[in-house]
Amino acid sequence: MQITELTAGLLQYIQQSPTPFHAVQTMVVMLEQAGFSQLNESDAWQMKKQPIQGRYFVTRNDSSLIAFSIHQPVLENGIRMVGAHTDSPCLKVKPNPEIFNNQYMQLGVEVYGGALLNPWFDRDLSLAGRVSFLDDKQQLQHKLINFNKAIAIIPSLAIHLDREANDSHSINKQTDLPPVLMNAIIHDAAPPVSFANLLLQQLNTEHKQANATEILDYELSFYDVQPPAIVGLNDDFIAAARLDNLLSCYIGLQALLDNQGEQNTLLVCTDHEEVGSASTSGAQGTFLKSVLSRLCNNEEDLARFMAASLMVSADNAHAIHPNFVSKHDNNHGPIINDGPVIKTNANQRYATNSESSALFKLCCKQASVPVQSFVARSDLACGSTIGPIAANTLGVRTIDIGVPTFAMHSIRELAGQKDVTYLYTALKQYFATLNL
Repeated sequence: MQITELTAGLLQYIQQSPTPFHAVQTMVVMLEQAGFSQLNESDAWQMKKQPIQGRYFVTRNDSSLIAFSIHQPVLENGIRMVGAHTDSPCLKVKPNPEIFNNQYMQLGVEVYGGALLNPWFDRDLSLAGRVSFLDDKQQLQHKLINFNKAIAIIPSLAIHLDREANDSHSINKQTDLPPVLMNAIIHDAAPPVSFANLLLQQLNTEHKQANATEILDYELSFYDVQPPAIVGLNDDFIAAARLDNLLSCYIGLQALLDNQGEQNTLLVCTDHEEVGSASTSGAQGTFLKSVLSRLCNNEEDLARFMAASLMVSADNAHAIHPNFVSKHDNNHGPIINDGPVIKTNANQRYATNSESSALFKLCCKQASVPVQSFVARSDLACGSTIGPIAANTLGVRTIDIGVPTFAMHSIRELAGQKDVTYLYTALKQYFATLNL
């Protein structure tokens, strides 16, 4: 199978986006190159025409983004929305992280989200995120940094010292996970290495004009430096970190940028989905409703606007694992490279209903895209997405979909190359189709 331009772009996007901050930064560049205008939430929004028309984007907390394209009056025509999230499970550095233990420097970390922890061991790790600092004029500044090379590792304990490791091994999140950064021989006359000084050095190296003098705070995450790859004898699979859910962010953005139709369209990519979305930049925050409200004159107009609209919540789905077939419902086990998956749950962990499902199936039919179904086993717990949050907050018709994936929440996940094209084609058809 040839690597498509779409897949190559996805791999590059993931490589450039080790954190939600970098994911949004990369999308901003793509939107600006496509002619979208940036809005600021603190400004009065003076759109080009009334009724509103144009292509715009806005960010919040540098980690969430909304981009929209308005062509038609919103009350009569509504808007086609795609939702995804920018965050992934990872290890975040604690505020006072330095650990000096037996002449090694380590950093204390906190587990973010429902991470699959075993795959984090013996990986070449780097560090990236946002840093807040004072410059040489004592002005508060914020910059993104990325060490962009292997600076740490979490070594496994040798099998000789843990003979039960392959049979039963639990991970203590406090004591087993601090990554090793370097040898740090400490003498009485020499103070230990300061993590803040390491950040200052990196900041001033990466941003020549920063002139940083003091680190005030940071949000930093470890990530695997191994780049994304095409895997399989026939190049069937994509192996990469953060496929959940940067794949949906990128494909949603490409569908938005390439849409040539006259329908109103919007992409929302929010942070903190992996920890419940309850933040200013999460789906439970006010971000999306605030932006949509500013396209209307009042609450009644917003209600009419949402009644004419539709949301596709795009987040990865569990592919049926050939080694663990019993973990799936026999009639609802999605296959990688067999098309996007409609996710359903009777207890509303997903927002799909028969109407929204039929609408998406129609788009897939019109685009000649195969579509699959996922329902969790009735005796297993079901995850959730931003879909039910959008449906609850906005009262908008919503469907939960995603591409089938192996090893979700691992440091390296697996999806299908064909499914990238299938999802793009389906979303592009969804954006272009009238009268859904």
